[in-house]
Amino acid sequence: MEIFDVAIVGGGPAGSSCAAFCALAGLRTLVLEREKFPREKVCGDCLNPSCWPLLERLGVARRIRDLPHSKLASVEFIAIDGHKVIVDLPAGDDCEFSVKRSLFDNLLLRRARDLGAQVHEETTVMALANSPESIRDWKIETAAAESFSARALIGADGRNSTVARLCNLLPHPARERVALQAHIPLPRNFGERVVLQFLRQGYSGQAPVNETELNLCLVGAPPTISGLRQWAERHFEIPADQPWRTIAPLTRSPVSCAHENLFFIGDAARVVEPFTGEGIYYALRSGELAANAITKIIRGEDRQLALREFARVYAEMYKGRLWINRLARAAVLAPRVASVFVRAAQIQPAILRLLTEKIVY
Repeated sequence: MEIFDVAIVGGGPAGSSCAAFCALAGLRTLVLEREKFPREKVCGDCLNPSCWPLLERLGVARRIRDLPHSKLASVEFIAIDGHKVIVDLPAGDDCEFSVKRSLFDNLLLRRARDLGAQVHEETTVMALANSPESIRDWKIETAAAESFSARALIGADGRNSTVARLCNLLPHPARERVALQAHIPLPRNFGERVVLQFLRQGYSGQAPVNETELNLCLVGAPPTISGLRQWAERHFEIPADQPWRTIAPLTRSPVSCAHENLFFIGDAARVVEPFTGEGIYYALRSGELAANAITKIIRGEDRQLALREFARVYAEMYKGRLWINRLARAAVLAPRVASVFVRAAQIQPAILRLLTEKIVY
């Protein structure tokens, strides 16, 4: 049985980023992905400007820009009573950018494969154990009775991480909210904007993803989500049989990112509020950081020093941003209070401008 330097469970942006950087460093890299790509994913479909340097390092920035997409020029906050505040977004090539996850994720996974990572799609991990040959190595069993061995293991398999569950590290979720997401026909004259609209039942996020489609997200508590859906059907004139994607939990406690020869990245490590639109940046960057740490360890550098440095730069990635994430969560749970905040920002727009700049830069 071939022993890989690193096995990555999950082929989304975190896993693909990590796999690509590991392959670029010459590591024998394995990716195990449960689904068959391309596939859609519950997401706001937005890339923040901070993603572009990472995509350049991955060698895919130009290819991403060539996908069907929208460039987003502003964020429009709408209070329950209809009051609005508009905040401009960065312009130019490195702007706020929206693209369907089916296209984006598929391109990233193909990039990892092209660089030399061995990718197995439609592969479900069923068991994890330390390898008999070395207590530091991992033996991975799949539903198809395949076995793989790896010197390091990466959990990049999302908020309901199978790796974390099999290792007894998955925290209990908080189930106070539900999210629905769909792609619907783009309303006429919608413009190049992201809309964050507070409603009595929760909030709606809206962004065009190409010339014909709008990404529509709804977030509310279980008792109110049906009301949000009815609002969307009326407001956007969409049929009652419109298919919606959903995901839970929206919140859970973070998992420690480094455990000897086990790493967690992306949503498997920390789930951020969809309201802030930062999830893909965190996924890409955490994948790069994990690849850097694993490369040092595989090359024989001090393991504990590499783990400490990874944990430090991982925490640095979130520095100054998590308070915005908590504020966003509070806004979703109390949309009336958030609406008061939006109205106050009409008088002093620098409030929302500061928050927006923290997120997109």
